Amino acid sequence: MNRGNLRAKGEMLIRRPISEVYEAFVNPEITTKFWFTKSSGRLEEGKWVEWTWDMYDVSVRVRVKEAETNRRILIEWGNPGELTEVEWTFTPVTDDTTFVSITNFGFQGSDDEIVTKALDSMGGFMIVLAGAKAWLEHNIKLNLVADRFPEGLRRHETEKIKR
Repeated sequence: MNRGNLRAKGEMLIRRPISEVYEAFVNPEITTKFWFTKSSGRLEEGKWVEWTWDMYDVSVRVRVKEAETNRRILIEWGNPGELTEVEWTFTPVTDDTTFVSITNFGFQGSDDEIVTKALDSMGGFMIVLAGAKAWLEHNIKLNLVADRFPEGLRRHETEKIKR
């Protein structure tokens, strides 16, 4: 397996203008409607923020490596020694539709561990995109992330952070 090339990708068309979709991912006042429950700030290039999922008692530090307004976001995140990168790209399809692609890469571990992490990441980001679509298009908060691992059915402690 060529470990450096394994990428997990989720993609979705969101029927909103690119500026609104981009803002939903950099502005925690909006992002908390469909992903994490708290953030220490906006995503801005060169900045560190912390994201929290209260329902899982999990936080992660995020470093914004690049942010090109209405085009692209690149972050680094994860547990120490297991950092990965996540890239969002925003492509206008029409004036009021945006295609969002989220790619996670840089997984570490054995071949089996890398595949498991990549599959979990892809599933997690598809849930995030579905939640973003519901919120931005219909103003509906689906609680997809919170309901992924309900109380009593949660995975082992070391597997809580899923992307």
